[in-house]
Amino acid sequence: MSFCFNFDLPVQVVTSDDLHGNEQQTGKKESDAKSSDDNPKPTEPVKEAKEHLPPSDPQNLLGDAVFETVTVGTLPPLHFLNETVFERTASERDDNEKILSRRAEQRSDLISGVYEGGLKVWECTYDLLELIEKDGETFSEKAVLDLGCGAGLLGILALKRGARQVHFQDYNSTVIEQLTVPNVMLNCQEDNEEDSEDDKKGKGKGKIPEDGCKKKVKEGGSNGNPPTKKRALGLSQHPLLTRCRFFSGDWTTYLPLALKIEPQPKFNIIFTSETIYNTVYYPALHETLRKLLAPDGLVYLATKSHYFGVGGGLHLFEIFVEQRGVFSLDHLWDGEEGLQRHVVVLRFKKDT
Repeated sequence: MSFCFNFDLPVQVVTSDDLHGNEQQTGKKESDAKSSDDNPKPTEPVKEAKEHLPPSDPQNLLGDAVFETVTVGTLPPLHFLNETVFERTASERDDNEKILSRRAEQRSDLISGVYEGGLKVWECTYDLLELIEKDGETFSEKAVLDLGCGAGLLGILALKRGARQVHFQDYNSTVIEQLTVPNVMLNCQEDNEEDSEDDKKGKGKGKIPEDGCKKKVKEGGSNGNPPTKKRALGLSQHPLLTRCRFFSGDWTTYLPLALKIEPQPKFNIIFTSETIYNTVYYPALHETLRKLLAPDGLVYLATKSHYFGVGGGLHLFEIFVEQRGVFSLDHLWDGEEGLQRHVVVLRFKKDT
């Protein structure tokens, strides 16, 4: 089953003219750009934030896991549950939010205020992975936040490359419980299995593809074979998993919850991929970044130039950031083909 953005969503579309200000009939030009605070919010009630604890017995999550693997250059392989399996097994999964059924009914990857796209690994996530591989970031002893994490590949990479703490956050609790947590456990389990094999064979860990580019390999359940059985014993106490915390909810409710944590987290790195598609969310996103980023921290944002049907994009977000005057924004990578994609970095201005 294929999905697309639902262009009939009642989402406020804001143009660059809206943000910059227009020439008025009187000839007077607005001096300040229109703020996204003025845009109407989604009609759905605000989704309250909560923390999710990994299950003590993860066998139900991983017992018949059908997963894919992405490998980018020298990065460790990253495993994630197959999206198609979610579509086919929606009725069998715990989903109090009913996003799996509503997503299938509306054939949409985005239902504003209901489902914010977390079950899909979006293209810009791969762009950011490739940039990390190119720059050689190891995350050693750093605190990392994967904001709008979805499958959690960015946070999982940081975890596997030495981060001392990784927090995962997504809008939907179903995404966290049914996708993010299982994916982290899946990669922790592989870590256990590799350690065991390495001890036996005396070999190093990881594979490096000869061409150095990203590859997705489906494992288990293909060619009519039964899904791969993944042993899940003892994962709840895996040392990598103990470095993780998982949260769901709207950013306006997630931020107060995060600020109550003792000691209060300050993240050296915040990843956020494909989260600026709707200008309505810019104030909450900006405030979350401002409050949770360490003074010398970096925010890596991967995004498209424009999101048709929902109105946001990099240009509008750059305007918003410039208006607020808190962060500087620099381009790290700009794609040149098709609908342009970008990776940018935000850091606190020195005078803030």
